[in-house]
Amino acid sequence: MMKLAVIVATTVMFAVLLFPVQAIIPVKGADCNDWNAKTFWFEPWGISAVHKGIDIFAQSGTRVMSATGGLVLYTGEIARGGKVVAILGPKWRLHYYAHLDEISPDTSGWLTQGESIGTVGSTGNAINKPAHLHYSVMSLIPYPWLFSKETQGWKKMFYLDPAAQFAQCVNR
Repeated sequence: MMKLAVIVATTVMFAVLLFPVQAIIPVKGADCNDWNAKTFWFEPWGISAVHKGIDIFAQSGTRVMSATGGLVLYTGEIARGGKVVAILGPKWRLHYYAHLDEISPDTSGWLTQGESIGTVGSTGNAINKPAHLHYSVMSLIPYPWLFSKETQGWKKMFYLDPAAQFAQCVNR
């Protein structure tokens, strides 16, 4: 009986990860004007050469929420991102939240869309820069038609424009 329950739970989790969901802007009170849309895939961008996300500017300490539901894969610190959270969301997309001031202590397991994951900050390579959330969306399944001849253009098969995920910003 226990084995069947595990199989059913695993099947449901994998099925949920296949269904598309419109993401919400992950910074409380932010709207479509709180980042420069031209910064996705902008170059030159320091050591990484190309900026593979968007920076959503807000006051330090503003709540950061999960843009979609999903499974938390990582919370911690890395050199460039500072305090970060990585969540596997619908359609096998990894949602990466960086430069957090604080990570919510209960950020683990399965989160629902809109759940708090931390606060806006300027950690990692954002020290001494205005507080913001660096938000990237990466597909684990490549989209070959997105390949381009730009710098690191082959990575465009995996990195998606985060702003295109937000329902309220798509039809602007």
